[in-house]
Amino acid sequence: MAKGDMPVLVGVGQSLSQWDGTAGPADAPSPLSLMTDASRAALDDVGVAGLAEAIDALAVVRIFEDSIGRASHPHGHNSNLPGTLARDLGARPAHLIYEAVGGQSPQALVNEMAGRIHAGEIECALISGSEANRASKGARRHGVEIDWTDGDDATFEDRGMGPMLLSRTEIKHGLVAAAYFYGLFENAIAAREGRTRSQHRRAMAELFQPFSAIAARNPFSQFPVEHSVDFLATASRENYEYADPFLKWFIAQDAVNQGAAAIIMSSSKADTLGVPQAKRIYLQGGGEAGDDHISVRPRLDGSWAMEVAASRALEQAGVSPADIRHFDLYSCFPCAVFSSTAALGIDWKTDPRPLTLTGGLPFFGGPGNNYSLHGIAEMVHKLRSAPGDLGLVLANGGWMTKEAVGIYSATAPKAFTPAAPAAKAKDQVTLCDTDCDGTLETFTVTHGREGPESGIIFARLADGRRALARATPAALAILREETSPVGRKVAITVADEVGTFDFI
Repeated sequence: MAKGDMPVLVGVGQSLSQWDGTAGPADAPSPLSLMTDASRAALDDVGVAGLAEAIDALAVVRIFEDSIGRASHPHGHNSNLPGTLARDLGARPAHLIYEAVGGQSPQALVNEMAGRIHAGEIECALISGSEANRASKGARRHGVEIDWTDGDDATFEDRGMGPMLLSRTEIKHGLVAAAYFYGLFENAIAAREGRTRSQHRRAMAELFQPFSAIAARNPFSQFPVEHSVDFLATASRENYEYADPFLKWFIAQDAVNQGAAAIIMSSSKADTLGVPQAKRIYLQGGGEAGDDHISVRPRLDGSWAMEVAASRALEQAGVSPADIRHFDLYSCFPCAVFSSTAALGIDWKTDPRPLTLTGGLPFFGGPGNNYSLHGIAEMVHKLRSAPGDLGLVLANGGWMTKEAVGIYSATAPKAFTPAAPAAKAKDQVTLCDTDCDGTLETFTVTHGREGPESGIIFARLADGRRALARATPAALAILREETSPVGRKVAITVADEVGTFDFI
């Protein structure tokens, strides 16, 4: 293994199953089977013999059931996904990794493996991941028994859950679901743009309609249906309210059976194995950044971490956003795309370049932490067919908390520079935990089967501190009005660490 060798992506693969339990247990997928199928497709994509034996590092993106505390594993637990994947592929890598939680993982792993190849630590790495939530939900709904129990004796590095993404204060106020956090971002953006509730829903629909059109043409989409702007912007039985301002189809859909894989190796190894030049895609630049808990971030209408990760990748590649022809921007909620386009200086209303290659997490599918590996797979295929172009993948974890960006092309850079360790935010807002008055900064309203349930706000005090609070019934009704309440004065009282507010 030569230090300083150029890393190169040489193979990608994807897998899909529409199994939902309605036809009995036959052909039911598992996380392992989906990533095995995708990994075999990646091996076949390279098109050279003996490639599985050449893999000396294998990294698996963490599945949903291992990404939450006290997971129940209703279908049995695979206690060693990296080891069982290697076993099923006939590979014997010296390094097995089970990655930490976060949707930034696929791009962060590409950055890491490229750096380790360049450092001479490894020669060939396989990155794979999957989700089988559709199968799990379908099996339980229809009373079908499926068994995912498996394991292997191979030693692997388990990177665990990673840092806690929620603070005690946030949990106390009911911020416990991704849509609630992203609702706060979304309403801050709507207020900045001066939009009413219906106007912002229209903007979100206009942003996401082209995503659904791309997903409808993608053979690996879980939900290949093109939706109209009117459908996406309008609450209905098929597009119900979940957390203001979101309707169902503005949200990443996790009921998927999808897998993806990518193979990255040194250029020397690719030469030895006879990998054709037409298969090779190069990482031109990489950048990563991590932000704080949302309640202490100074800014809520955009993403500091996205801006830093993207600027680092662009600077390393020596290019500007105008030089990028193809994008796959993480799209769990519209505000993630509004924020990433703002970070890249892209006018999403007028720029002709598509912002996704897959179709996005609400329409292509949102396979947990692994979505962006599908974006990378699509990018590799796109750039092989357009060897003079540049492509950018932005992968997002948490609530715009952890970001990883990669810039790719079919042309080798003059020199490879490993991505720097993730930048960390330094500025924080101080929280107020006593009775106070302030100005409503942003909000969301959670919904249940019977309609609106809880209103949650962030408010800013005159001295710059921030307070969290839940709505009284009267305040909840105002949060639901057409005109944005952002900027209105509120009075907050605190009991047992929980603030409650009314409008003044």
